[in-house]
Order: sequence, then C-alpha cells, then structure tokens
Amino acid sequence: MITVANINFNNKKALIRVDFNVPLNEKFEITDDSRITAALPTIKKILADGGSVILMSHLGRPKEGPTEKYSLKHLVNHLSNLLNTSVQFADDCIGENAIELSKNLKNGEVLLLENLRFYKEEEKGNIEFAEKLSKFGNFYVNDAFGTAHRAHASTAVIADYFKNSKCFGFLMAKEIENAEKVIKNPQRPFTAIVGGAKAGDKILILENLINIANNIIIGGGMSYTFIKAMGGNIGSSLLENDRIDLTKEILAKANEKGVKIYLPQDSVIADNFSNDAKISNSASNEIPESWMGLDIGKEAIETYKTAIAESKTILWNGPMGVFEMSNFENGTKQIAYSLAEATQNGAFTLIGGGDSSAAIHKFGLENKVSYVSTGGGALLEYFEGKELPGIAAINN
Repeated sequence: MITVANINFNNKKALIRVDFNVPLNEKFEITDDSRITAALPTIKKILADGGSVILMSHLGRPKEGPTEKYSLKHLVNHLSNLLNTSVQFADDCIGENAIELSKNLKNGEVLLLENLRFYKEEEKGNIEFAEKLSKFGNFYVNDAFGTAHRAHASTAVIADYFKNSKCFGFLMAKEIENAEKVIKNPQRPFTAIVGGAKAGDKILILENLINIANNIIIGGGMSYTFIKAMGGNIGSSLLENDRIDLTKEILAKANEKGVKIYLPQDSVIADNFSNDAKISNSASNEIPESWMGLDIGKEAIETYKTAIAESKTILWNGPMGVFEMSNFENGTKQIAYSLAEATQNGAFTLIGGGDSSAAIHKFGLENKVSYVSTGGGALLEYFEGKELPGIAAINN
C-alpha cells in the first residue's frame, strides 16, 4: 500500500481529498472536529516535506448549488488554528479564483476549496468535473475513508489523471489496516455487535460476519424483526415485515456455522416514541400491543457484557437503542463502557463509524478503545466484502 509516508513532497502540490463533513451548530460552529483532526497527520507530513496542500471536501447534502449552511468557509479559522498557519480559501471549487490561488500557492501553504457538492457533477462522477479538479495539484492523495464507498468525481474518477502520482493518506491507510485486523486475522473469540434501526441495512454485513465471527450480538430496532421472526410478540416496536424471511435465513446460517447469535432477552419499553413517554420493562418477546422497545434491558446488558468480556476482538456497529434520548441511552452506554474495559484488558476493539462513533464520543470513551473509524457507510461496505471505489482508484 503506497501512502504519504513513502513519498517526498518537496516542491509538490498535493491535492488531498479529505472528509471534512463535520457537524455545525446554528452559529456555524463545529461541534465535533474529529474528522478534521484525523486528517492533520497527512497534511502536516506534506507541509514538513516542503510541499503545498490543496484540500477538497464535501459538507452535508446541499440540494441546489451554493448554500451558506454548507459552505466550507466556516471551517477556515479552526483549520488555520489547528495547522498554525493561515489557510487560504477559494469560494468556488473550480472557479477562476480557485485556479489563481492554486497557481500562486507556495511551498508550506494550504488552500481549502469550497464544497464539492455545490456541483451536482461531483456525486455523478462526472469526468469533465474530475479533470478540472485534477488541474489543482501534481500529486493526488485520498485521505477520505468516509467517502471511499462512493464513486464520486473527487474520490475515484480523479485518480485516472494521476497515473503514477497518487497514494493514500495516513488516515485512509489506518482505516484499512484496522478493518483488516478484524476481517482477515481476528484474535478469537471475535464478537461483532450490530445495532441500529433497520435489519435491512445490515443484512449483507451480517451474512459476511457469519463467516468470520464467533458471536454476533444484535440490538437496537433491528432486533425486533428477528424476535418477531422467532414467533415473539413485539407490540408496536420497529418491524420490517419484508425482512422476516431473511432474518430467519441468517439465524439458520449462523446455527449451521456454529456462530452464536445474541438477541436481547428484555427491553426498556415505552408507550410512545418520546423521551417523555411512560416507561416499563418487558421480556423482548412479550411486549404489550401498544408499547415499543426503545432500548435493551438489564438482563440483555449483563449477557452482552459477559460475551464482550470473554472476547479478544470486538467490532461495534450500531447503537442498542434510541441513545439520543436520555431515557433510552443506558444499553448503548453500558456497551460502550464494556468495550473500554475489554480494551484495557487486551482486546482489540473497532468502533464502526456512524452512530457508534457518535455514541463513543458522547460518553467520552474515544481514547479508551482501540480504533474509532471515521467512515460509517464505507466501513459497512468494506465488511460486506465490497471493493470500495476510493480504494480501488489508488490501487489500480
């Protein structure tokens, strides 16, 4: 794998695809800068070599061109402080101003381009758009694992214009290395914890995990489709009727391969999807008609904690309940603390981006686990066994 570590960037203009898709509050202040800080080692290495850096990223999902809410200009001051240098900003990612700034960029300087998704051509993987972007640098670095599963202009198509002058950034390399520790050579027992709202979103990952995991712990809204498939009463809990047969197949395949599937024995239930709802506890397969499961219960927590404590490798993707609501965060919180404890006791713990990453940050445990991925969808697709366009574009 060729990374920035293998290249001397002296006098090179490095065009880096980063993932600066960070959350902003109503005052356009960054509320979590972990995706920015994750890209700093790559940027600093290139600057230290005596190169210059042109950064390109998306932010949010702008529908109709330039939008104040999604402008990357809101990141400039914070990024300047982190890099201890004045970051220049181009208010259009392919405009004349951007071209001029790039042309005049000196070694040691940094230029941030405006949001790529202000152009629909970015997500369409438009060749002409990719070619225009390619003019900004003479070396291409992909350090955006969070978008590696998208065949967009800046993440995959652009690499064709840098035949022998492209590589991975440190973050991208670290993401691949940590994912492969779990996929290719996990220390055993290997336990995968899979949660979230919908079973449909996780079917492919579950099918792949059955081939490599010893245990699969299931929580969150998706667990109720499994419980229903086994004949349980789940009240008005989240149910994907069209996935019942698939969940039965997964349970049968796991049984065939000797993989233990854990489903929550009990649940914290509510009479309404609200933090102010009436709350009770129930066996997960005996939930009353008008009630819904919104978190795993005490028995499930203890069972899951025991399985985690006995594991040497643990992957976590997806919360155990509606952790955004304080009354239904306990299951997710307890799993997070169990993972921190397991890490301290020598287990390798990989937190799989998205909501799991949000949860681990919410409970302040990001430094107590082995690795927190910056890519939710990308990591999922990697675990599904798919070739990610952003990775293939550098390797080919």
